[in-house]
Amino acid sequence: MPVSYEPLNVNTDVTNTKTILHEVIPLTGTIVSGTYSDENIKNYTHGMFQSVYDYPYLSSSANHIFDISVGYDESSTLSASTNVQNNKKINMYNQFAQVLLGYTGSNNTVRLFEDDLLLDNVGTMQDVFVVSFSRLLTKDQIKKGTFSLELGRGAWATAHSTTITLQDLKASTSGDGTLSTIGGDYGVLFDSTSSEGNNAANTSSYGVVFYQAGIAILSSSIWDTAITLPGYNQFSSGSYLSGGAGNMTPLACSASIATSSISGTCDALRHRITNLTFNNSTEINSTIYFCRLPVNKFNYSTNPTYTSGSKIRVKNNASDLPVAYASTVGLYNAQNELLAVAKLSEPLKKTPQNELTIRVRLDY
Repeated sequence: MPVSYEPLNVNTDVTNTKTILHEVIPLTGTIVSGTYSDENIKNYTHGMFQSVYDYPYLSSSANHIFDISVGYDESSTLSASTNVQNNKKINMYNQFAQVLLGYTGSNNTVRLFEDDLLLDNVGTMQDVFVVSFSRLLTKDQIKKGTFSLELGRGAWATAHSTTITLQDLKASTSGDGTLSTIGGDYGVLFDSTSSEGNNAANTSSYGVVFYQAGIAILSSSIWDTAITLPGYNQFSSGSYLSGGAGNMTPLACSASIATSSISGTCDALRHRITNLTFNNSTEINSTIYFCRLPVNKFNYSTNPTYTSGSKIRVKNNASDLPVAYASTVGLYNAQNELLAVAKLSEPLKKTPQNELTIRVRLDY
């Protein structure tokens, strides 16, 4: 039996749509801080960052969650050639600053990370923690207005005696409360536990989150602003400065960043992560084809068993109308080459007395 094709009109039979899907991604501090005796934390010989997994990283079941690093600008008061990994810390800062903010000025100097909503280099973060999330978690981007990070603000031994929760409070899915730069849209992370948390004139900002890049930049001032409180000075494990024979002075966060290794400072940050949550976004683009089966077409099956002795099996009398059942839709190109096949959930009865329109959606 001959095969018939029904042409698609691109103006009336084809349309394009976009759908945004969201998932809630909760990360508890027990995983990040080393549920498996730090076997889910991978440090590298280059020592420039460490990777966090949701399971011992040597296991085939492990999933990469995020990477952590620290760095500071070379103009920062922390920068000194005597510091541990000084050049690497500067390089890490410059790398993320260039990728996310680009260059500025005629001499292509590195733009500094801002902790306000204005790219004016007035409020800048010159010593920062970088949390770069895996694409497995962020998908196409982090949903605006959903990022929340709870951190312990105490000393090493009492890290969670007091906490701070950072959220992109002013950001919304419409784009309000965010700005765009080379690295995409970003929002400011405010202290939601502060009385200023929802104030439009809020100044309690401690970092930024880049939604499309899936990167959070945290300022060391999260902890340095609390050093006036008792016991808050020791940021890293064993971060002490000798003050004479047997007299050791604990180091605050910024000082610890300068004198400790990158991996040691990353451990100190992980040690303080209580909870981290955000919604990711997946953009699904679709092309929808409306395949129309008019009354005078597709009333006969191409299945060889449809006929027997040149007679249609489903007809008892010559006057009976032919009956067919549509079960599969094929999409062809102009050369009648099959490009895609769609199977129906159940066959649809087709006769010369009815017309069908089958909606086929291709996602990509």
